[in-house]
Amino acid sequence: EMEDCLRSRLAIEADLKRALVTEQLEAFYQPIFNTVTGHLWGFEALIRWHHPTLGLVSPIEFVPLAEETGLIKSVGAWLVRRVCADMAQIPSPLKIAVNLSPRQLEDDELIEDITEALNSSGMDAGRFEFEITESTLLNNNTRSRFILLALRRMGATIALDDFGTGYSPLTYLTRFPLDKLKIDRSFISQMATRQDAAAIVRTIVQLAHQLHMTTTAEGVETEEQLQLIRKAGCTNVQGYLLGQPMALGDVVNRIGPEHILPATSWSATRSSGNDATSSHEFAD
Repeated sequence: EMEDCLRSRLAIEADLKRALVTEQLEAFYQPIFNTVTGHLWGFEALIRWHHPTLGLVSPIEFVPLAEETGLIKSVGAWLVRRVCADMAQIPSPLKIAVNLSPRQLEDDELIEDITEALNSSGMDAGRFEFEITESTLLNNNTRSRFILLALRRMGATIALDDFGTGYSPLTYLTRFPLDKLKIDRSFISQMATRQDAAAIVRTIVQLAHQLHMTTTAEGVETEEQLQLIRKAGCTNVQGYLLGQPMALGDVVNRIGPEHILPATSWSATRSSGNDATSSHEFAD
């Protein structure tokens, strides 16, 4: 069993190396909305692998392997280049959120790769939001802080993903250059049924506000969750209720002229409905 597992791992690793040069990887984009206006804030970039024999391989299967083997640096660099090229077709000022792994923040060439991608595409760095996890802050604090500050100086913003589920002390919120807290879906999914989960979400939002940060609620799947998120004062929201990840072509075809794609929950609260477009047109 150990031998079979190792052979499978080595095969996937070799296939992933080939995928980087044979255009098997693709960037998908999930919409993120402003909770007050219903306007489209931007997208989160998510990677997909079209394997020639295995079909569509989930990131859950290959990203951890890429992390362990160090291939995540090449995969991450590819994603940044792809996003920069794609954003030329997604009108400004819509923004794009891209995840950075702990291994990427150890890469001495990360800033150079991002700068090169920006220069070659003409994309404004201010449209980037880089997401990091709490575990990133535990690894090589000095190096991570240096990289994040460099990204900040370029004009990008920094978001702390899955906030509240890791081990980071709150002191990290003042030691690192952070602009946003992303509230993990595990809290959002229980807001309607557990008072403690709802209280945690409200507390995170209030904390972010006091620290002059914004917030994004992840994994919103029901109208009730959306209403609770709005009531809590969260800045942005994303989830299958509002739109699933999709290919660039679908994004370009479905963006409205005013970038207003509210869910049905917004249509009831907006004073005028003449600029409202159903978000379900945006979902697969």
